[in-house]
Amino acid sequence: MEKNELTNTIHTTLCPRAVLIAYTYAQDKKYFLEQRSIDAKGRMGEGHPVTVEFMNELVRNYSETYSGTPYGRLPSNLLYADTRKGSEEYIWYNPPGKRMMYFVENLGIENAQYNLPGIIYQAKETQLDVYAYKDNLPDMETALYAAPLFNVTGSSVCLGSARIEKPRNLTYANLLEYWEKKFWLTEFTHLGGNGNPTKSNLVLVTKAARDRDFNLDELKPLNNMKLKDILK
Repeated sequence: MEKNELTNTIHTTLCPRAVLIAYTYAQDKKYFLEQRSIDAKGRMGEGHPVTVEFMNELVRNYSETYSGTPYGRLPSNLLYADTRKGSEEYIWYNPPGKRMMYFVENLGIENAQYNLPGIIYQAKETQLDVYAYKDNLPDMETALYAAPLFNVTGSSVCLGSARIEKPRNLTYANLLEYWEKKFWLTEFTHLGGNGNPTKSNLVLVTKAARDRDFNLDELKPLNNMKLKDILK
């Protein structure tokens, strides 16, 4: 639970509204639910069968508060979404363009906007992977390359200094923005475990991309992977 959410919970008075009692049949796994309302003085009322309306309201409120399931219009750059609890996964892309990037001082790279190739993101629970691609818009046969970025080993991102709270209004657009902020607002500090993800020195490649288009010839293939390999 986020710190602010925990603080709000501690300082919020919870008011009991109802008690649910689940009964099972002796020789069966079927359930019967009984609801007993609780009045302002905390007294339990008479029991009666749970209504569909009550359960819908209960499930809707619980899902919005705790499940983290996104909703709303699907962004045009969202390629894949799995919202099943425990299997959450989202894949989307940014076309080639400029990005504000932040670096630790000892890299000798100025904090500024730099040109980048297309970037594909793959978010699974708390893990983020990123890939580069050469086209303007990706398709199933688009080849994936190592992202020409610091803090990335293979495709796995080391999420560092940025402390971004997950939005409470969890639309698909807000969810993608949350993940992108966690990545791009983190300072780039180091090469990943595989060394330079570009054919030349990454520091020089990055600096060169400040005032001109990113040199796509610098991209390294990533195990002959294509977009269809992660869209499973």
